[in-house]
Amino acid sequence: MADVDRLKALAAERALEFISNGMVVGLGTGSTAKHLIRLLGERVRGGFRVLGVPTSIATEKMAREAGIPLTTLAEHAELDLVIDGADEVDPARNLLKGGGGALVREKIVAAAARSRVIIVDETKLVDVLGRRFALPVEVIPFAVPTATAAIARLGGRAELRLTSGSGNAFVSDNGNPILDCRFGDITDPARLERDVTLIPGVVDCGLFVGFDPIVVVAAHSGTRIIR
Repeated sequence: MADVDRLKALAAERALEFISNGMVVGLGTGSTAKHLIRLLGERVRGGFRVLGVPTSIATEKMAREAGIPLTTLAEHAELDLVIDGADEVDPARNLLKGGGGALVREKIVAAAARSRVIIVDETKLVDVLGRRFALPVEVIPFAVPTATAAIARLGGRAELRLTSGSGNAFVSDNGNPILDCRFGDITDPARLERDVTLIPGVVDCGLFVGFDPIVVVAAHSGTRIIR
């Protein structure tokens, strides 16, 4: 296991402490969340009771393979907990997410959960959001040209996300393209989230502001909790 991947696994293992028997848990998407699914599946096979709500088709597939029983928001509109990763976490515990393309479903599930746990390795902690990662913005296909222009008026530079290898446009599980937008340092994430999501045709963006998550950070010296 590569070094960073090992840290992700450590963060996922620590996050299991927040899951109690009988909980309904939102299951995140991405390279860190896959470790959580693997570890939670091991517990379920040992008799632990939990229901999962996946945030993507890929997560649903992994959870089924791990033996985790699944449910839906139609059956459980309120969740006990969601555990997910993040691309960046700032000192106020605002998040930049969406590198895996599941930002809309991730935000819906996060909003439905009574508690949120974010699992990251120490490289994801940043002084300011947007310095290293572009902001993902999911838009309906018809709105790509106009949303691109509107993002430019906000001071951003939008690029249509392409799939690796084929060069075709990436399509989310919702059937929409994603614009990866460079704004430089995002010093006011709440305002930018509001301004971007008000653009006609934008479904949502990867800024998660005001969710007050518990952040589990894995470093070479061990894991720690930021509240």
